[in-house]
Amino acid sequence: MNKKKPHVCPVERSGSLDSKLRKLFQNPKKLLKPYIRKGMTVLEIGCGPGFFTLDMAEMVGESGKIIAVDLQEGMLEKVKSKISGTQFEQRIKLHKCSEISIGISEQVDFVLLFYMVHEVPDQPKLFSQLASILKPDGQILIAEPPFHVSARKFQRMLQQARDQGFINLQGPKILFSKTAILTAMSRPGLSTPRLAPQQSMQET
Repeated sequence: MNKKKPHVCPVERSGSLDSKLRKLFQNPKKLLKPYIRKGMTVLEIGCGPGFFTLDMAEMVGESGKIIAVDLQEGMLEKVKSKISGTQFEQRIKLHKCSEISIGISEQVDFVLLFYMVHEVPDQPKLFSQLASILKPDGQILIAEPPFHVSARKFQRMLQQARDQGFINLQGPKILFSKTAILTAMSRPGLSTPRLAPQQSMQET
């Protein structure tokens, strides 16, 4: 998110992000069930062709909302074609971000950053913007691919998030992923947040 051109997956290759095979080892509903409830406002940055988007829209129910954000208009058009004429058309808000700003001011309950933070040149600015819109008890799920993001880079990413006021907690186990949960405050029932770097990352 700065003046440099971000390295993003081209629209022409979006089919690899939205395959039935992927659902076998990264099933959106199974992965996100602990974090998403009915009535939530969920922000998905880097929605791509909508692999997670429609399932999340079902999970938040009629009273919830998904804000699906992408830098590429072509990706948003793919999501738009999926939801056209369906019950999700009014539940999913499509938003094109810029290279320097998310462009969202609405307060959100949950943020999904799946395989996209490593594509952002100005990560501190990204986390700063998220800090301004995440509700006090909200959560952010980060998942990064180990073939693009080394352990050192991932820890640097989490440190940049902590510099913006986030606490990083142990993330879920996701195949082919390093993960962490970010929160602005301790979750109920957690008297001592787990801050150790080795506890903030799951890798397979």
